[in-house]
Amino acid sequence: MPEDHDWEAYKVPPTRTPVADRTTSVPNPVTFVQTVFHYVVDAPVTFVREWIERQQAKNKLYYYHQKFRRVPDVSECLEGDYLCFFEAEAQWRRDRMVDQEIVEIVRERLHACKNREGPNQLQNCAKEAELLAQVTKAYQDRYGDLGYHGNARKCLMKQKHRMMEERKAAQ
Repeated sequence: MPEDHDWEAYKVPPTRTPVADRTTSVPNPVTFVQTVFHYVVDAPVTFVREWIERQQAKNKLYYYHQKFRRVPDVSECLEGDYLCFFEAEAQWRRDRMVDQEIVEIVRERLHACKNREGPNQLQNCAKEAELLAQVTKAYQDRYGDLGYHGNARKCLMKQKHRMMEERKAAQ
């Protein structure tokens, strides 16, 4: 404690714990076991773990920012190129999931706007309602009527038939 305290003003009560006197020259076995455990088990494991963490910190991989490269469409795959078909199918499924999330986000924005505006929702949420109509029409044009077992090939055929109908209607 610092020397500037007035010991008479703040008297410390005497301690009741007796001072431990070592009467034997044999060391405590618990301290010996703890020391051996620390140097044999704990220190190497801690060193290896810290080394691994340092290596992982250098090569940080964020799985939620994973970017897939765009692969060729089903229409661009050669006949009999099954790997290309598989990659195009996986790309189509990712695109479909992204489009579903876009529709869901726009729907949630419209719902939040309606809750926020209350009775004035028809006037103040017109932009969100129009955007939802456009997004759902685009989603329905591309993926509608494919069903649960829809795939990239069926979607491509649907787009082809729609283009043929538009050409016939234009003539």
